[in-house]
Amino acid sequence: MKRIKRRYLAVQVEYADVLNQREFLDAVWAAVTRLYGEYGASQTGLALIDFNEEKKTAIIRVSLATLQQVRASLTSITRIKGKETAVHVTAISGTIKSLHDKK
Repeated sequence: MKRIKRRYLAVQVEYADVLNQREFLDAVWAAVTRLYGEYGASQTGLALIDFNEEKKTAIIRVSLATLQQVRASLTSITRIKGKETAVHVTAISGTIKSLHDKK
């Protein structure tokens, strides 16, 4: 069995109100599903590793094969709970440790 290669994305969310991790994760899944369908979303291996509500930053794990699809999906997020939102990928890494070093 072949090992799945993963990448970790550091993400900055620009949102005017308080945002919790459930709302953010729902918005990410909705964006991926909207662009690539349920089958495409299931291939991403998407997982929320860390979410800081105060700084509005997140660390997301995805499979290497679908990295560009997830990045495109993140940029398509323009609204969460009816309020304008922007999501920026600030860093990408193969390990969480080196991702923290890049931030």
